[in-house]
Amino acid sequence: MNKKLVGYGLFFIVLTGAFFFFVFRGTDNWRRKIPVINYVKPFAFTNQDNQTVTEKDIAGKVTVVEYFFTTCKGICPRMNTSMKTIYEEFKDEPDFLILAHTVQPDTDSVPRLKYYADSLKVNTSKWIFLTGDKNKLYTAARGSYLLDDPKNSVDKLEDQFIHTQFFALVDKNGQVRGGAYDGLKKEEMKKLSKDIKDLLQEKKLTAAL
Repeated sequence: MNKKLVGYGLFFIVLTGAFFFFVFRGTDNWRRKIPVINYVKPFAFTNQDNQTVTEKDIAGKVTVVEYFFTTCKGICPRMNTSMKTIYEEFKDEPDFLILAHTVQPDTDSVPRLKYYADSLKVNTSKWIFLTGDKNKLYTAARGSYLLDDPKNSVDKLEDQFIHTQFFALVDKNGQVRGGAYDGLKKEEMKKLSKDIKDLLQEKKLTAAL
């Protein structure tokens, strides 16, 4: 009798496992879910090659986002040292990008961004440097990527200055995931790396016809 019960129990376990395998096979439902905290609003900025980059260019890509300025002598070099490790790890992934926005568009012109990108010796089709209208750059930081407090926008635009060491992570569907990652902390970069790997495994949602 005991052997029969054990046999029935094992059969039930196998049957249950098979059920869940077929239910979740081909989906992302079994994966660890990184929280969705926002979504990317439409944007249009200019890259280091004087080309327009929009939200359509990051569709289907896992994208890490930062804000910096080329003349920064404080946290920016440390941030981009951290970002370089992320770049080196994922530069060969076809569905991966980095967007680096300047917070000083008045001084960070297209040629200056090009010079800065060249100094880092990176592939600028994978790590893209962006400039543009200051108000739009700051609105994206606050309204899309949540890298600055929206209340900071109450002052005059010319007096505003975003200076953050945090990175944002965007999935293939334009959703901001997981919160901000501190670019000055190694443990935060390890978490970012793990989350990037998880998002690369997720499938891009396709709109219903």
